[in-house]
Amino acid sequence: MAFVALTKPRIIELLLITTVPVMFLAAGGVPSLWLVVATVVGGYLSAGGANALNMYIDRDIDALMHRTEQRPLVTGMVSPRECLVFGVTLSVISTVWFAVLVNPLSAALSLTAILYYVFVYTLWLKRRTAQNIVWGGVAGCLQVFIGWSAVRDELGWAPFVLFLVLFFWTPPHYWPLSMKVKDDYARVGVPMLPVVAGNQVVARQIVLYSWVMVLTSLTLWWPLGDTSWFYPVVAALLGAFWLKEAHGLHARAKAGVMGAKLKEMRLFHWSITYATLLFVAVAIDPFLH
Repeated sequence: MAFVALTKPRIIELLLITTVPVMFLAAGGVPSLWLVVATVVGGYLSAGGANALNMYIDRDIDALMHRTEQRPLVTGMVSPRECLVFGVTLSVISTVWFAVLVNPLSAALSLTAILYYVFVYTLWLKRRTAQNIVWGGVAGCLQVFIGWSAVRDELGWAPFVLFLVLFFWTPPHYWPLSMKVKDDYARVGVPMLPVVAGNQVVARQIVLYSWVMVLTSLTLWWPLGDTSWFYPVVAALLGAFWLKEAHGLHARAKAGVMGAKLKEMRLFHWSITYATLLFVAVAIDPFLH
């Protein structure tokens, strides 16, 4: 179980939720079941390897943060060497898996996601800039390209739009959690935006990213015209509720509300529901188009 924990299964669940529905969209219906299984397994191995390497690199600060103090490297259930070998092995296996059982393009995208998450986000951005999660989120967004390329062996405008939706989704998804645990990040010197800026500034940024995300999500319907009526209706309803929550958080922050009354985690939890339901709509829409 300790090695499973190294892969951060809960994060991977969200990555797969954004991968499989895109395969339905790319196929215009039900894709090959074998291809879905191969892509899901490869995606788990790929993300799991990247997450294990992330834990290896961050083991020093994980030991000092309350939210990460039970991770296997911190508790000693797994040694640093074992974690490093495990992470590298999963990364290599996943790349070969994609190349042999899916296609070379998906393999290249998977490897790019691993390298980006490890070297660009974890080693370069995370401890240096408050924009870390903005640009670091690209690694997770690449799952959309992997799902599309697995079916079509090429890229296109539809996955690019969904890539951008996830890109703009990531900061307002993660910043509320960062607001909740900003003392942890401050203790270890990681400059998450809530650490270096006040709640009002963070909430304003959340509102801006939220509006761009919602508007971007609708471009899959217009002007691209890649969906039926179903997807834009769901996207608009989900987006409206998101914006209500985002503006509510901003209003509370602007009023100087602190502590539990800020209710920042409401948006964090809703963000997961939003992404899940939006991509479920992506999977259902081809059957109505």
